Amino acid sequence: AEELMPVWRSQPLPVADYLFGEVSEPDGDPRMLFVGRSTFHRETMLAAVKHRFDVLHVAFGVREDELALLLPRYQVTFNVHNEPYPSFENRVHIHMAAGHLVISETLSPRHGLEPGRDYIEVATAEQLTEAAAAAHSDLGSLRSLRDAGRAQAELLRASTVWPQLVGDLLADVREHGSPHRS
Repeated sequence: AEELMPVWRSQPLPVADYLFGEVSEPDGDPRMLFVGRSTFHRETMLAAVKHRFDVLHVAFGVREDELALLLPRYQVTFNVHNEPYPSFENRVHIHMAAGHLVISETLSPRHGLEPGRDYIEVATAEQLTEAAAAAHSDLGSLRSLRDAGRAQAELLRASTVWPQLVGDLLADVREHGSPHRS
């Protein structure tokens, strides 16, 4: 993407309002989730976590209505890239909106998110497993990250972003005109 335009200028997609949830405490062990197709890199990163903990891996397409029913049942999610290079997946904000603790590989660009404040950043499968173990043993101690991530997701709430974007577009057309007929 960097060849077409500077990636740092990109914006994450808005998050549908119905995907937002509360930062909830689990009844028992925290439930862990990964949503994304299987790749060699992902399976390598997730193998130890999947063997040690009960992780639901939704590997084959999920519709938003299905996702909306699934998200409230989980407290921890993993963001692992397709391949071993940094990128930014829009699911990060979706999971933050749902109140999940996000454990992610390096994000690029970060879109204002800070590791250690909004999510846990990991670089290796071992670090991913250690972060999952910490969440499993004491999710309550990580509440501030979940709250901060949830607050960051609010900045992308669709009912806020779209009216602002359309308002900016209309103001631009009023100021500068348009080559198209009204």
